[in-house]
Amino acid sequence: MSLKKAVGIILLILLIDQVSKIYIKTHFVLQDQVVVFDWFRILFVENEGMAWGAKIPGNYGKIILTLFRIGILPLIGYWLYDSVKKNASKILIVGISLIFAGAFGNIIDSIFYGVVFDSSAGQLATFMPEDGGYAGLFYGRVVDMLYFPIWEGYLPEWLPIWGGDYFTFFNAVFNIADMAISTGVGLLLVFNKRAFAKEKS
Repeated sequence: MSLKKAVGIILLILLIDQVSKIYIKTHFVLQDQVVVFDWFRILFVENEGMAWGAKIPGNYGKIILTLFRIGILPLIGYWLYDSVKKNASKILIVGISLIFAGAFGNIIDSIFYGVVFDSSAGQLATFMPEDGGYAGLFYGRVVDMLYFPIWEGYLPEWLPIWGGDYFTFFNAVFNIADMAISTGVGLLLVFNKRAFAKEKS
């Protein structure tokens, strides 16, 4: 698989990711949701940290996380370039491309969204507001909107610890970039032998 095709995959994912985030950011107020199906909703939340909303504690946690993401991206890019150069398997190249695109998409939010948008709390955000954005450079929050509450209800009383509690499966809210990363990692795990097969001569 050529580097040109890999870059095409990356650009396509980035385009879909950013268009969807900008649309949500400018048309939804935080916590607004649209029920598409019982098991699928568009729900606008913003993530200040890592996957599942985890955060690095402290005043500098956010900037450390953003800089870490930026530092990892060139390594993924080199892995992609080297894999193409060595004529590695198509699965490996597609997987790396998806991971790169997803990481890049969320980095864009973290670096720029705090500057180019104002707050979405209780109002529709505007692009390039006159009074400035809701945060400084590198302190933006990642826009998430895809929510799949496949099952919601009270757990049976006989279950230990959680019996009788209200439970939602699956309760994560994510975005296109997250989907790309998960799909890329999934490809490399499920098709491990084919992805990391010996390079063709």
